[in-house]
Amino acid sequence: MADAVARVQLRTDGQPLWQALSEHLEAVATMAAAFAEPFGASDWARYVGMLHDLGKYHPEWQSYLRRQVLPEAHLESSKRPRHSGVGAIAALERFKHHRPARILAYCIAGHHSGLTDWHPDLEHRLTIEEREQVLYRTVCGLPQAQQFLSCPAPQSKPSPWQKSPEQLHLWVRMLFSCLVDSDALDSERFVQPDVAAQRGSYPSLDVLRSRYNTFIEQLERSVQPTPLNELRRQVRLQCIENAAHPPGFFSLVVPTGGGKTLASIGFALEHAVRHGLRRVIVAIPYTSIIEQTAAVLRYGTDTPSPSMELFGSEAIVEHHSNLDPEEETLRSRLAAENWDAPIIVTTTVQLFESLFGCRPSQLRKLHNIAQSVIILDEAQLLPPEHLRPLLSVLQGLVDYFGCTVLLMTATLPVLEGTIGSPPAVLQGISGVRAIIENPSELAQKLDRVELVVDRARGDRLTWEELARELGGYEQVLCIVNSRKDCRDLHRLMPEGTFHLSSLQCGQERSWIIQQVKERLRRGEPVRLVSTQLIEAGVDIDFPVVYRAIAGLDSIAQAAGRCNREQRLQGKGKVVVFNPPTHVPAGVLRKAADATAELLRTRSELRLDPEFYVDYFNAYYRRINTFDAANFQERLVNGAEDFSFAFRSFADEFRIVDERVRESVVVWYTDPVTGFDSRTLIEEIHRGRDTYKTWRMLQRYVVTLYRNEVEQLARSGYIERCGSLWVQAVKQLYIPGVGVQFDGQGSWFGDFVV
Repeated sequence: MADAVARVQLRTDGQPLWQALSEHLEAVATMAAAFAEPFGASDWARYVGMLHDLGKYHPEWQSYLRRQVLPEAHLESSKRPRHSGVGAIAALERFKHHRPARILAYCIAGHHSGLTDWHPDLEHRLTIEEREQVLYRTVCGLPQAQQFLSCPAPQSKPSPWQKSPEQLHLWVRMLFSCLVDSDALDSERFVQPDVAAQRGSYPSLDVLRSRYNTFIEQLERSVQPTPLNELRRQVRLQCIENAAHPPGFFSLVVPTGGGKTLASIGFALEHAVRHGLRRVIVAIPYTSIIEQTAAVLRYGTDTPSPSMELFGSEAIVEHHSNLDPEEETLRSRLAAENWDAPIIVTTTVQLFESLFGCRPSQLRKLHNIAQSVIILDEAQLLPPEHLRPLLSVLQGLVDYFGCTVLLMTATLPVLEGTIGSPPAVLQGISGVRAIIENPSELAQKLDRVELVVDRARGDRLTWEELARELGGYEQVLCIVNSRKDCRDLHRLMPEGTFHLSSLQCGQERSWIIQQVKERLRRGEPVRLVSTQLIEAGVDIDFPVVYRAIAGLDSIAQAAGRCNREQRLQGKGKVVVFNPPTHVPAGVLRKAADATAELLRTRSELRLDPEFYVDYFNAYYRRINTFDAANFQERLVNGAEDFSFAFRSFADEFRIVDERVRESVVVWYTDPVTGFDSRTLIEEIHRGRDTYKTWRMLQRYVVTLYRNEVEQLARSGYIERCGSLWVQAVKQLYIPGVGVQFDGQGSWFGDFVV
């Protein structure tokens, strides 16, 4: 133990195994430099790697490590000493406190606690706090630390520095990502070498492209030569043709049912192989459809079949909360930590809250986003109140980190040029290349429905009138604007009508969707009342769809559930109606108001890209702010001084604001397997829970607003089980309709989905 040590691991024989600190610093520096190579920051990454654990040379740290394994030292204090500030101060001193040195300070000081605000937090800690200064001066006097204190300093300039200071925060995040992932991987290599051995060894993107081409050849031989399948083939061919263009922004505007998922992955693989990109990231807005997309990528269809396989499981990593633990392996769980697999399927929330997060666990994966193809599915659902930072970070990924971003949607929002109207005005992204040459012509060819809008211009329908009208159809889907509306209409419908909203747990929703699909396939009567969660990507095909007035993009999504496969002799029927209740306040009402404006100013309404431009312009004019989390103030205004408010911004940036919501685990018995979620609750009660327990619980969760949860708790409907709220009485959750408040059908809150 001549050298200082970084960590200790007890061997099976009880003897300590020490990792030399110099070995750890060198290993992390080398790995971080390799990770930063794609964006030209290897010298910076090597430097932060060499200094990140410099504080562990301090005698207090060395004594602390010794106490972890020597039984005679157990009476001594085992409080973990600080160490991350020493290297950060060393970097500031090396550069005489010039402002670019703050880049190094953020990364080194935060490699355990995360990126924080420069003022007042980090500045005070590193320049004023005496305790940190004492630790630094002690380490400076140690001979073993000298080679790291004098290691080569970075010489390059951060790539966005001169041209786009707005992107400097992203560059710092990427550098931080290289450090924390390298640190975690080297620690894992020493402490858990068997786990470390499970990483990597994925098929290359070239191999996956070959699998894709083979699969498509087989698919085209097996499907019927219908006009719809020919249009899907043409979409795929245009995607492959456009893959030759240089990396940048692309749009894929194809009406629902036009085969976007398979076409987009074909583009992504061809583009990545041609241009040397490293992986494909598919970001989807809802967890309710992420499993469907992952199944398509694994098997080529959302219904797994032993005879069909596209990429299989070894190349696909899902990173989301609804992941079935039976489908998860140690290898896939490890890959979800840092996204080193060739194809990542995740949520839009996970992608952007990682890009704007401050915790090491969030940021660890970022360097693996560089030189990727990012497919943003349902791009029209980007939240308008955060459009300023979202579009900025996408532009930064394209301009400085070698990414290609594919905006995929049936209803492309206006994201270029000037967006909105004073005082809320935003300059959008630039240089979007359209893959589909004439999207209006494609929309006409894929036009499978008659859009009836007179009922949206007229008087409000009562739920009773609407229920009688819907009851006249053997197969019909009705989509409403809130969970309360869904319940109120459903209880007036004929017996056997299905109900679908997020007041039902994910396991039940999946079962209902499968039941509905089966009945539609067999031509049996089936009626479904749903919130808009049915709209985003759920492959379902009704002959008649009713949609409460909403944004034109939502109406188009609803129309995508009608005559999807063109099996009807004529067109399907989509009726837009004026419901008895108001559209929930906020962006949903602004969207409905934008549609109402089009209904007033135009003699007709069509599901056509020309109309979508007018709709989104009208919609964005109604948005009060595109920067709800103060991106400009917290991450842009101080960029030239490298004065960022990383933690303050991360605390405010929420695509889904979990601060006002809480999850409740409900009692639900799967009608197919007979599995009862109370088995999982009992495991937690008894302290026998495992990682698998918590993963499985996600399928039995309903999310409610915090004030509703508090009311349920006061009424005794839910109780605490460790850190969870769980159902306490049978009346709370009724299969078929989900959570209800008093067991008598009385609902609370104007829920949206």
